[in-house]
Amino acid sequence: MWDERYAADEYVYGTEPNDFLRMAVASVPRGRALCLGEGEGRNAVFLAQQGFDVLAVDSSAVGLKKAQRLAEDRGVRIETLVVDLADYTIEPGSWDLIVSIFCHVPPEIRRRLHAETVAALRPGGTFILEAYTPAQLERGTGGPPVADLMMTRSALIEELDGLKFEVAVECERDVIEGRFHTGRGAVVQILAHKPR
Repeated sequence: MWDERYAADEYVYGTEPNDFLRMAVASVPRGRALCLGEGEGRNAVFLAQQGFDVLAVDSSAVGLKKAQRLAEDRGVRIETLVVDLADYTIEPGSWDLIVSIFCHVPPEIRRRLHAETVAALRPGGTFILEAYTPAQLERGTGGPPVADLMMTRSALIEELDGLKFEVAVECERDVIEGRFHTGRGAVVQILAHKPR
């Protein structure tokens, strides 16, 4: 499905970074960054432009090829890895920043990935997430078609036990990111740090 979606010449979620990521990362020390479910690379390329050493992970080879093209166009380098997140293990103690932007996976995979995220961050490392909440289903402006793939603040706080939360909110905002995210969105935003 994702190879098919990304097969168009256009960047279907745009080429600019997610607004929450752009704001949240401003004060994060530079280092190694992992982008989960990165698709066509807009967030990974932005992070590379900010001085991070970036690995973008996604199940779509088509999406990640476009990510490499975008990086080349912007004069930066990113590393990419084609892998299904169901089969991916995040290396413990290895990352200064982990980013999950609209990375909607089944709950059992998400819970494991989030537990691994806590273990994978170095002391002082940062986790940034934005995802749709179940309230998004009524809007039709983007996101998965089923509530199971969406996230809530309370579930994320539980799944990310061990991190200190700077931001943990559910809110509404205009999400204008390519043709598949266009309009008012019901989202959850997380900015959290691993204690030193």
